[in-house]
Amino acid sequence: MQIPYLCQAANIVFMAQVKEKKTSKQDTGMPNGLDITTYRQWYETMLRIRRFEERALKMYSINKIRGFLHVYIGQEAIAGAITSALRPTDPIVTAYRQHGIALCRGISSKACMAELFGKETGVNKGKGGSMHFFSKDHYYFGGNGIVGAQIPIGTGIAFAEQYKGTENICLTMFGDGAARQGALHESFNMAMTWKLPVLYVVENNHYAMGTSVSRTSNVTELYKLGLSYEMPSSSVDGMDVIKTHYAMAEAAAHVRSGKGPYLLEINTYRYRGHSVSDPAKYRAPEELEAYKEKDPIEQLKEYLLTHKLLTDSDLETIEKAIAVEIDEAEVFAENSEYPPASELFTDNYLQQDYPFITD
Repeated sequence: MQIPYLCQAANIVFMAQVKEKKTSKQDTGMPNGLDITTYRQWYETMLRIRRFEERALKMYSINKIRGFLHVYIGQEAIAGAITSALRPTDPIVTAYRQHGIALCRGISSKACMAELFGKETGVNKGKGGSMHFFSKDHYYFGGNGIVGAQIPIGTGIAFAEQYKGTENICLTMFGDGAARQGALHESFNMAMTWKLPVLYVVENNHYAMGTSVSRTSNVTELYKLGLSYEMPSSSVDGMDVIKTHYAMAEAAAHVRSGKGPYLLEINTYRYRGHSVSDPAKYRAPEELEAYKEKDPIEQLKEYLLTHKLLTDSDLETIEKAIAVEIDEAEVFAENSEYPPASELFTDNYLQQDYPFITD
């Protein structure tokens, strides 16, 4: 279904169609146009992220990983959908809960784990740590530690893609907390005015750093933030990888067609607190357990078995292979060297004639 802009129809008509769109993707029967490779890729991607994050938690508990650590456990369906709904050359920029997005983009478990360990074999030579992965080769632009900073960055990347005349779109991801930043409104306005190829995704896990959306905003359905800019916007259940795939693919097709940006709200849930040090006492244990009943990996596993897409033996083979991969990533990170002190002076911008610092 095409979503019209507000200028093409009265607000009430637009809102009715958006509401219809939100409820139209409820069928989780055999999806059309997807083959077994896609389902297998989803399962492998999501399980890899889960096992990587579980190992990262363990390594943090024994001081192998220092600093902040924000894990993606519970939100893996979003990363799974990225692998099927976008192209490998579409740039991605996101926030600091980002190990899973880096892994789904193809950065190796070894390079990611070594980065968490602060080792020179890490994806950023151990300089970025948990919050600042980056890989030009994978079209992955972070991993940004400042809340909401990635929104104008992603908008700028989209402008560059438009300027260069590529067919790429920039996936710009942010959380419900970052949706409060003023830069979002500046970016939305510019993107719509210039019809930039940017897909904005708000990963709404409901609590930002530790305060619920309902306590911080009168607008709790965050896709509505796009409506003020006549930006096509919708919402999807982010605990279901199939629904998330279709919603993201539809949004990406809109952006790639040259019609300008799209805002997709993906409703998800993090099982851990904001960071590993957060006890998350601001939410009820019953709520957490209710979301675990909708675990995205278990939902997909049940679907695969019910529809006879994969067998128990197939799934066991995948699980064993990923277990070995994560073990090897830990050993690789442990055995790698820390970067030498000289690395402090590499990969930095330097103005040769800068007048205010002298030897």
